[in-house]
Amino acid sequence: QVQLVASGGGLVQAGGSLRLSCAVSGGTFSRLALGWSRQPPGKEREFVAAISRSGKDFDYAESVKGRFTISRDNDKRTVYLEMSNLKPEDTAVYSCAARPTILSVPATRDYDYWGQGTQVIVSS
Repeated sequence: QVQLVASGGGLVQAGGSLRLSCAVSGGTFSRLALGWSRQPPGKEREFVAAISRSGKDFDYAESVKGRFTISRDNDKRTVYLEMSNLKPEDTAVYSCAARPTILSVPATRDYDYWGQGTQVIVSS
């Protein structure tokens, strides 16, 4: 029922910035805990960032803390991932995900719905 479409990926130089967007349809957006994960070429998917349905609780992978920022816009039904000081190791397909919640809880790393993802390539 919940569909997510990520966009904004591209080719950037190391040290550059990029903002990814994820449009969400279906479900009650304000009740969705949201997050981003990534899958580098030839590697397993890894958690990147999460935001609670309230938009006040956050969770980041240690590798991106201080460089990435997750946010949400309930009116636009969109979750964002702002990336700065990008490194070659950030190269991956980034996907957004959602989990409907019954109560207001902290950001989660577990999801029920996943998007296709958008590719980010960081050149050295």
